[in-house]
Order: sequence, then C-alpha cells, then structure tokens
Amino acid sequence: MNRFIFLVPLLVTLSAPPAVRAAANTDPDWPCIQRKVPELSIAQVWNGEAIPESAKDWGKDARLSDLAAELTKRSNAIENARKQVSDFAATLPQEQVHEKLEQLFMAVFDRINIERGQIISGIARYAGKQRDLAADIRRKAAEIDKLHATPDTDPAVLARHDQQLAWETRIFEERVQSLTFVCEVPTLIEQRLYSLSKIINEAMPKD
Repeated sequence: MNRFIFLVPLLVTLSAPPAVRAAANTDPDWPCIQRKVPELSIAQVWNGEAIPESAKDWGKDARLSDLAAELTKRSNAIENARKQVSDFAATLPQEQVHEKLEQLFMAVFDRINIERGQIISGIARYAGKQRDLAADIRRKAAEIDKLHATPDTDPAVLARHDQQLAWETRIFEERVQSLTFVCEVPTLIEQRLYSLSKIINEAMPKD
C-alpha cells in the first residue's frame, strides 16, 4: 500500500490550522481556532455595580467558599446553581445580602479564572507535544523514503516501517481530534461564568 495514503490526513492537519488560527490569534503556537485570552477580566462578565476591594476577602467565609466551589462545577446544572444562590441569599440578614453576593461573585470569578488558566496552559503543553510528534513523523517518513529508494532494501523491513508510520500517524490524528474538543472548554467555562454572574446579580436587592 502506498505510504502517502497514510500521510494525506497528517499533511492536511499540519498545514491547515496555522492559516485558520492566524486570523484570530497573535500567538503562533496557540493551536485553537478560538481566540486565546489568557485571563478574564471582571468587566467582561459582570454587568452590576463596581465590585469593591472588600469582595476579595471571600475566603474568610467558609460557607460562601463552599458554595462557590459547588457553583463552579460544570456538572452542576445551571438551574440548580440558580436555586443554590437564591437559597444562600435567603439565609442572610437583609443588610448583608448585597455584600455577601458581591463576595460570592468574586469567589466564583477567581475560581473559574484559575481553572480556565490551568486548562489554557494544558492546551499549550498538549500542542507542544503535537508539534514534536509531527516533526518526528516527518523525520521518519523521510527515512522511509530513502529506504524505498534503495533497491536492495528488504521488503519485510519496508512493510514494518510503513506499518509503524501508519500507526503513529493514526495516534497523531486522534490527538488532533481530542485537541479540537479540549479547545472548546475555555469557552464553555466563560459561558458558565457569565451565567453565574447574571444569576448572582439578579439575586441582589434592588433599590
């Protein structure tokens, strides 16, 4: 079987993404179509009044911290999160509701920003390994080309090398598919943060 058949998907994978990414990203090593935003800002997700510096003290309230941890779990349905925020606000003295909900937002924001940053770093490491794999496959393909060009090369040796190259190419392509899925995770996290921000803002007392 012609070895080039195995390399067609690989060559497409290696050549197409950089051109697509260039339109949205300034980081040439960023592997995702989605634009790379290393860190979110409060202004991107919060539509309420300015969050005071005191809201950063959310870690002093264990119950609030535990709630923030629950709210940020992606396995926690957003409607359940809405009820949790409402129930939390209902337990607070009226004069504390606004302040505590500001702290709750800050806790959720900080937690999600950290989680999102870790995922983005993981994506970058994954992409680096992909580049190394691609370089290794290209090197091996060139070596096999030389073997094919040598008349006295053992056909059994050629078949073994072709099979190994096909296997490594398949692994590479499977990793590309996984990366496509992982690239969506930061966006999903951003969407959850925005939804939680809206829920918390709506739970605040209105004058």
